[in-house]
Amino acid sequence: MSDTPTPVAEPTGAASLAARTAEAMYSRDAASKLIGLRLIAVRPGYSHLTMVVRPDMVNGHHICHGGYLFTLADSAFAYACNSYNRNTVASACHIDFLTPAREGETLAAECEERSLAGRTGVYDTTIRNASGKVVALFRGKSYRIAGEVIAGLEAEERDPDSAGTAANEVEGNPQ
Repeated sequence: MSDTPTPVAEPTGAASLAARTAEAMYSRDAASKLIGLRLIAVRPGYSHLTMVVRPDMVNGHHICHGGYLFTLADSAFAYACNSYNRNTVASACHIDFLTPAREGETLAAECEERSLAGRTGVYDTTIRNASGKVVALFRGKSYRIAGEVIAGLEAEERDPDSAGTAANEVEGNPQ
């Protein structure tokens, strides 16, 4: 698996919106940059990120610390659920660690939308090592809050129940 995205034709419509949103998020995502996450691909409801396990990421058992695996999965979740340019946060998540990741390994996290209804969504992220072995499984539940990732852009789809609400009003925000 290559860490370099394959060149593709310029995306249009929803794919373009997802790509622009991911670029904007990554430009201000200090945590992802700090641990070397690379955004490989994004489209509506989907993202693919990679991370190399560095020496400073291993724990006392000399395997990748679970917190870094969680961050990789959570970041993939964030890029997938924000791909519609609607500000979206996690309301809950769970991770299962299945096999250790070792120093020097390149890990790939792919996140896919499973459900999106109203303000909530469910997303599954699978982390694999370079040989394709599943390292961890993550499920995140999302909640859409007010605003857009890129302020001023019209989101691809508007939710009819949000019409007429004030820009900063968020009913039932879990955070």
